[in-house]
Amino acid sequence: MAVTLALAGDTMLGREVGRRLARTSELVAPELVELFRAADLVVLNLECCISERGERWPDPDKRFFFRAPPRAVELLRRLTVDCVTLANNHALDYGPQALTDTIAHLAGAGIATVGAGPDLPAAWRPAVLAAGDLRLAVVGLTDHPADFAAARGRPGIAFADLRAAGIPTWLKDALLEVGADATLVTPHWGPNMTPAPVPHVRAAAEELVAAGATLVAGHSAHVFHGVAGSVLFDLGDFLDDYARDAVLRNDLGLLWLVDLDRAGVQRIEALPLKLEHCFTRLADGADAKWIESRFRAACADLGTEASTESGRLVIDAR
Repeated sequence: MAVTLALAGDTMLGREVGRRLARTSELVAPELVELFRAADLVVLNLECCISERGERWPDPDKRFFFRAPPRAVELLRRLTVDCVTLANNHALDYGPQALTDTIAHLAGAGIATVGAGPDLPAAWRPAVLAAGDLRLAVVGLTDHPADFAAARGRPGIAFADLRAAGIPTWLKDALLEVGADATLVTPHWGPNMTPAPVPHVRAAAEELVAAGATLVAGHSAHVFHGVAGSVLFDLGDFLDDYARDAVLRNDLGLLWLVDLDRAGVQRIEALPLKLEHCFTRLADGADAKWIESRFRAACADLGTEASTESGRLVIDAR
């Protein structure tokens, strides 16, 4: 029997979002909350730390620092999030102390983390989620930044130099040895604000599938990309306070619902989203039409046919 996995992209709960959280946890429209709650499992990319401590990472070229208040966990619990990946370029924005706090706050709420940890083995370690009779392993990694990388005895992220070396041996071993019924690999890869997956991302996706990933769900571009087989190249953004790009429309996104079982991915649905300032709801009208047109074209460019059913974008993966 298939389970439904809800996937959300870059979720940034700091800056203006964090200040709004101090007043209310209503940052996601009720009808969207219900869609999360109806899923069997929920995974997203948490693009910030959750802490009241730490110092900014000492890089003079780093422009953006994202730190959410501990109350951010309440929003994740409201969305019934089971697991977040911390393998991204903001997990250590406020240093190892804030990363440690982040993992502790999430663990206290029963939310698993992947892609970062107090040392290298912890950063590499998959989380195993259960729904029905399916055990889903989740693995997080990122191709940037190298200076956030975990090491023996040093906190950090699961870094992989995908551009130069492809997927690392530790990841291949994890896919072989995890012992689950299915495996989700969720990489934070490629540059920001690109309309389609760049060559090294496409190459890494092929390697991941060949190595045994059941589903690959990427993020980093801040705009959604198309689907090829069991690869969702970029989930897009889910919640933030970012400036809007008038061409790429990072204020329009998708909530992904993936049906999968032991045989693999069966069906992919994507629901159009409108990201307002610090608030996300289902898209409608011209925004929904724009998302539909862009998604179907992005999938077609990757050799995939997407259809529309009752306002949902659908790919039959069987």
